Amino acid sequence: ARIFHAIGMAQFEEMMRQQLESSMHSELEKLLDTTTGPEKEVSRKDFEGFSNLFHRFLQVKGPSVEWIKIRRPPEDSIQPYDKIAARGLPNNVAESLNKLVVVKLNGGLGTSMGCKGPKSLISVRNENTFLDLTVQQIEHLNKTYNTDVPLVLMNSFNTDEDTKKILQKYKHHRVKIHTFNQSRYPRINKESLLPVATDLSMKGPNAEAWYPPGHGDIYASFYNSGLLDQLIAQGREYIFVSNIDNLGATVDLHILRQLVSQPNGKRCEFIMEVTDKTRADVKGGTLIQYDGKLRLLEIAQVPKAHVDEFKSVSKFKIFNTNNLWISLAAIKRLQEQSMMDMEIIVNPKTLDGGLNIIQLETAVGAAIKSFDNALGINVPRSRFLPVKTTSDLLLVMSNLYSLDAGSLTMSPKREFPTTPHVKLGCSFTKVQEYLTRFESIPDMLELDHLTVSGDVTFGKNVSLKGTVIIIANHGDRIDIPAGSMLENKIVSGNLRIMDH
Repeated sequence: ARIFHAIGMAQFEEMMRQQLESSMHSELEKLLDTTTGPEKEVSRKDFEGFSNLFHRFLQVKGPSVEWIKIRRPPEDSIQPYDKIAARGLPNNVAESLNKLVVVKLNGGLGTSMGCKGPKSLISVRNENTFLDLTVQQIEHLNKTYNTDVPLVLMNSFNTDEDTKKILQKYKHHRVKIHTFNQSRYPRINKESLLPVATDLSMKGPNAEAWYPPGHGDIYASFYNSGLLDQLIAQGREYIFVSNIDNLGATVDLHILRQLVSQPNGKRCEFIMEVTDKTRADVKGGTLIQYDGKLRLLEIAQVPKAHVDEFKSVSKFKIFNTNNLWISLAAIKRLQEQSMMDMEIIVNPKTLDGGLNIIQLETAVGAAIKSFDNALGINVPRSRFLPVKTTSDLLLVMSNLYSLDAGSLTMSPKREFPTTPHVKLGCSFTKVQEYLTRFESIPDMLELDHLTVSGDVTFGKNVSLKGTVIIIANHGDRIDIPAGSMLENKIVSGNLRIMDH
């Protein structure tokens, strides 16, 4: 009787799954019927990818990893950068560079920093935006080595229009720029597991009905756009993928050599740049050995009982920077064989009207286990310089860094290689407000730690050293006068004039 019950239960679950898939299929067909022409075909392709993801989502039972099967990666599967760099530059730098394409993930908006439009268009240094700096870096490479490295931007439906308008300004730069769009997937009602959209439009009640499905979508959308085949036909072999807001993610010729110098049978198809964890990075994904393959483990996949272990800096010492070097031919092969395997990230959200929805997403690095001879390279922290908040922005705008041909390098005047820990309070969250609070960016060469909270402003030529904590109580205001030097100071209360 027990066996019969088990079979009956399994059959019942399978029936429910089939019913949900059938309902989803009907709803997607209804949505497609609300439009005609090219938009319908683009959406149909998107929906194919979404249906595949939804099917897998319904099949998933329990955690995607069994904790007991996790192993530390073998020594040679994560190489120290110094060892890679010691091999020197490629034999023919220009020839190697002409096999490369730089891809920037450009789907994000600047909303978390209080900006409208694509995040890549925020000014980060000397009036230069993330996109300006990227173009300058690649142009400098092309001029230095007489090469033709193209830039590809993966936009989302949120950033595509604004980005394309701005690309006009780079017409006379020595960089060919291509774009393609991430898929547009329907958000799912958490209760009914059906789309919340009523038609394919992006306006009115449907404005919140769609989402770009994470950067793991790069493989399918790059392939579907036709750009992948076009680049392979030009003789391109590898892409270097990174987030556009990571100012440390520049083309590294030593890593490029590692890719192009392997014998054909042992060609490395995927390199993930990892770097040492600090207390600030405990949530970052890490590399593990699992079922004999190198695999990315994200915090979302970790069983609750093991989250503290996952965050331990001593057990999991490195994390993924999302700087990735990937073989174009391998992407094409895996896409055509439907062998690209990435764990599903279920992202729950609440819409403005209070409706609970879920988004099904994937991460680009999770596909590492699908590629042959994948490798991690433990790179210096300087290759991971993301600007996610105005606290990060303060660091990259300061004299800690100098700017040369679009690349930021740590000032030789700083005595230790780590960046200061900066925490700006909620009065600084939005870029516009942050900018009004600094008459000029303070000297931070000797700073270790800065915490600022409340209504605080900084005059010109302020110098910060050691640990500085400035806290204006609610209703109070602190003005740090021009020319002040604060070293290992705690400033609190209400201060308009300070002795200095």
